[in-house]
This record gives sequence, C-alpha cells and structure tokens, in this order.
Amino acid sequence: MVDRLKPRDVQDVEAAVQWALANGKAVEIIGNGSKRALGRPAQTDVTLDLSGLSGITLYEPEELVLSARAGTPLTDIEAQVAAKGQMLAFEPIDLGPLLGSGSARATIGGTLSANLAGPRRIKAGAARDHFLGFTAVSGRGETFKSGGRVVKNVTGYDLCKLMAGSWGTLAALTDVTVKVLPKPETEETLTILGLDASDAVAAMSAAMTSPCEVSGAAHLPVGMARQLLETAAEPVTALRLEGVEASLAHRRHVLESGLPGSPRTAVLGRADSAALWQKIRDVTPFAPGGADAESPIWRISTAPQRGAELGSMISREADADLIYDWAGGLIWAALAPAADGGAGIVRRAVAACGGHATLIRAPAAIRASVDVFEPQDPALAALSRRVKDSFDPKGILNPGRMWAGV
Repeated sequence: MVDRLKPRDVQDVEAAVQWALANGKAVEIIGNGSKRALGRPAQTDVTLDLSGLSGITLYEPEELVLSARAGTPLTDIEAQVAAKGQMLAFEPIDLGPLLGSGSARATIGGTLSANLAGPRRIKAGAARDHFLGFTAVSGRGETFKSGGRVVKNVTGYDLCKLMAGSWGTLAALTDVTVKVLPKPETEETLTILGLDASDAVAAMSAAMTSPCEVSGAAHLPVGMARQLLETAAEPVTALRLEGVEASLAHRRHVLESGLPGSPRTAVLGRADSAALWQKIRDVTPFAPGGADAESPIWRISTAPQRGAELGSMISREADADLIYDWAGGLIWAALAPAADGGAGIVRRAVAACGGHATLIRAPAAIRASVDVFEPQDPALAALSRRVKDSFDPKGILNPGRMWAGV
C-alpha cells in the first residue's frame, strides 16, 4: 500500500522529500491527479499530494502578474483573472475528461509541469513562455527559487523553461508566478467548408502569415466536425479571430478574400465560437463516453506544412480519427486498439515527417511497454540524465515517468 503525504506548506514538502531521501523511498508527485494516468506507470512508495498547497498569494492586474501555490485549481485562477478582464493566454488544456479523471481538476503547478497549452499557443506561446518564477523542492531535499514577479526578468538561468515539461521528475513545485494578459473584447470564427487536410493546411498557413492576427487554426475531418458542430456534414476548417468588435469584420473580409478558389464559408458568433474552441482544446470527441473511448490517443507535434502528410501516413496504416490544431502543427490521433497502442505506426510517421509524439491515453500495460514520450537519441538522453542527476541524484521523484531509468 502506497502511503500518501499531504503537506501544508513548503517546509512540509521539504521535510517529506528529506524523509523519502533518507529512507530510500520513491515519491509520486501529484496535485489533484487529473494527469495521473499520463506517462509511464512508475513504481513508487509514497504519494506527495500537493493539493493542500492552494491559494492565490499575489495578483497585480496592472502589472499582469499572478502568484499562487502550486496546488491551486486552475479554475480558481481563471475565475479570478476573468473578473479583471484578463486571462491565461496560453489557454491551458484540461486533460481530465480525456483521461477519465473528471473535468476542472487541473492545478496550476501540474499545468506548468506538463507545459500544457491550447489552441492559442500559435499566437501566444506555450505555458513555459508565461512562467515567470517558482519555488520548489529538489530531489536533494533542498528548497530553491528561480525567476521573479516581473514580466522582464533576465537574472541568472531561466529554470522555468527547464521545469516546464519536466512532469515532476526534477522538483516538486510549491509556488509559481505567471504572466496574465488582457482578455479579448470578443471573438468569432470563420469556418471554411469541404477542404481536405492538404488544402486545409495550406489555407491555415496562409491565414497565419496574414496580418489578421488569427488566434486559432484547426481542421476537423468530417467525422470530428459532426461531433463538434451539430450541423456539420463535411470537413470544417476553423479560423478564430479575437479582439475589438470593430476590427473583426474587416479582418474576416481580408481572410476570405485571400482564400484560393472561393470556398464556401460560414461564421460562428461569440458564444458558438467559444464553445467550439473549448471542445478543440480539450479534444472532446476522444473523451470517455465519446466515439471509440477505448482508443489509444496520441498527441503529435510537427511542422505545420507537414501535418497533412503525417496524418495521411497514419491513416493509410491504421483506422484513425484525426484532429488538426495549431494550423496543422498539432495532430490528435485516436487509433484502433493495438498491442503497442499504435506506437509503431505513429513513430514511423514522425520519423518520416519530423516532430515528436506523446502517448496521452492507453492502458497501463501498454504505457509500460512502449515509449510514452518521444525516444531520445543517445546524446540527448545523456544530457537528460545529467540534468536529472543534478536535481534528483537518487532518482526519487516520479522515477521512470517519462523514460525508463530517468
């Protein structure tokens, strides 16, 4: 039976890690556990539950800065900044529904540790680009800080970039500081109907290089379009525009006039647009209870111009449902159940087109037998091991969650 420790403050976290270090115990670090089923299943002795480290400790809307304890629910933070007309611009995805752990359970610490960002990433950047500072406890049992509470901070090494995407394998975050930005006055989505994936990627690429400040570009093949838009009967390519209402009509006109071949278009107003992009963000069609709920789910990043090619390679080898986000640079793929979770098919496509892939959802037995995260070449694997050894020399924090032995 795995013990559970629930610290109340950073001193408790430090004491817990020091105890684990002294007793040779492996530690699983969680917030509310919404992403617990993602990654390699690790054998740990004790769970360090950081959900008790909750609460916003500083919010300065005028300075666009917010600090909170790592276990603070993301919904609390989003509600607080929305009341001031602001937002987390990286539009963090909620993986809870996809992984069957329920919605609205994500914490700010877990979101930053996983470096999760939604459709607006193509305009606003990744979570790591909004991560300003933190306090954490390393695998050495030492509390350390990095960054600060100002948007421009260039002092020392930018450890925020290192912690973002480390999945709790380097340190346990206890307090974080993030940048917030003004929320757009309104939004609408221009939908282009009937394009295949290749033409859709070309249209999305043209939109992203236009002066129209597109903040979301996604393509939904017909099966996915039917699930996300009740009236859809053909593929839908969606381009989101945000900002002051007076500018939206002009920007939409510029986008439409630049589309080759005069394709059929339609416009989603503010409410329908927001609903669509939330579903794209959270990959709603692939959540349990939706179509093919048992299918392994892959999240694949590639160069946008190679997105359609990569998706086509997967579809030729497997029965797959695909959603293209980030103008084709992010592909969500639900594959038919297979002994390797479709790893062979996905890895071959990535090797041919470039990029990296993460197995987001699969049974524990599959996640233990295949690479969940992109395999590293020997040089990069050696660097990852040296970084891990620097922060966690005994390998007690989330051991093996990302790669075996790391």
